[in-house]
Amino acid sequence: MNPPQDSAGVRLTDEQRAAWLRLSRSENVGPATFRALINQFGSAQAALEALPVLARRGGGRAIRIADEAEVARELEAAARIGARFIGMGEPDYPPWLRHADAPPPLVCARGGVESLVRPAVAIVGARNASVAGRRMAAQLARDLGGEGLTIVSGLARGIDAAAHEAALLTGTCAVMAGGIDIIYPPENEALFAAILGHGGAAISEMPMGWNPRARDFPRRNRIIAGMTLATIVVEAAERSGSLITARLALEQNREVLAVPGSPLDPRASGANRLIKQGARLVTEAADVLDAIAPLIEREPPPRRIEEPEIVEPVPEPAENDRAKVHEALGPTPVEVDEIVRFTGVPARTVQVILLELDLAGRLERHGGNRVSLKD
Repeated sequence: MNPPQDSAGVRLTDEQRAAWLRLSRSENVGPATFRALINQFGSAQAALEALPVLARRGGGRAIRIADEAEVARELEAAARIGARFIGMGEPDYPPWLRHADAPPPLVCARGGVESLVRPAVAIVGARNASVAGRRMAAQLARDLGGEGLTIVSGLARGIDAAAHEAALLTGTCAVMAGGIDIIYPPENEALFAAILGHGGAAISEMPMGWNPRARDFPRRNRIIAGMTLATIVVEAAERSGSLITARLALEQNREVLAVPGSPLDPRASGANRLIKQGARLVTEAADVLDAIAPLIEREPPPRRIEEPEIVEPVPEPAENDRAKVHEALGPTPVEVDEIVRFTGVPARTVQVILLELDLAGRLERHGGNRVSLKD
């Protein structure tokens, strides 16, 4: 299988890459906010210069902006271990991840980029997996890898490790919850080395040296779901991180499939429930290939973050415009387009007001271009 036609892109300059990393590492700048800032100001450097004013106008305190020395140290640390930062829109950025909700503007990658740009499927499941579960995950990984698919997982013990190991010869990618230089769990250091040694890859959106916390694993799972055409769940308990990955895959309009298990085994209860709720049942690789064929055929058009050469001046909102937008917001998520229609405030002005609130730490962004006020 070949990557989608939009896999070719323009590379960032060294200066742009450093500015992108600095902006993405600044306080209150998540992926959606990063994109909004680039859209408004035209470049990461211009956005960096605007951050203090925006945060102050939004009613927040002074925010921490990553400094140039901090970013230079991170870039140097990545280079020392053979890692590099890839910007969204560059040719090596995972093509399907571009089409996810709020994809990371930059990912740090180690290993072979070929495995990043090919069509991919995720295989996830229980850490305390049964022998049968591991065998099934390995069989699916080998067969799907043999069909030209990259196998993506989270380097966890159990199902993740079995899938990675089985796909070493065909191509696999480990998505990290911590920094690209932090192998978690440590027991999988040899597996991590084998992935890179066989031309596979590892990626992370987290800073170098970042030790993963519990809250970082759902963020990692969002990347697993976003960069793949389908998520296959093999053994998952009712309250499992694998089910989070499945939910995120559904939100990205990707396929979710599950391997059925014994009703008597609690490790299979989550996967069995997914099947009851409409997930495709998987017993062999052909089931997965049938499910993803339509997605490959209707690959969406390019979606990139661009730095335009000419940008119109950013309007400073009038106080009555701010009042209208603030009044339209509440704790319930609402689409930005609906705010524009309801208030009658020009769309670009609404975006600036939302950025002010966002950088002040008062706004929460949701999928589907929806926003809400934080409690």
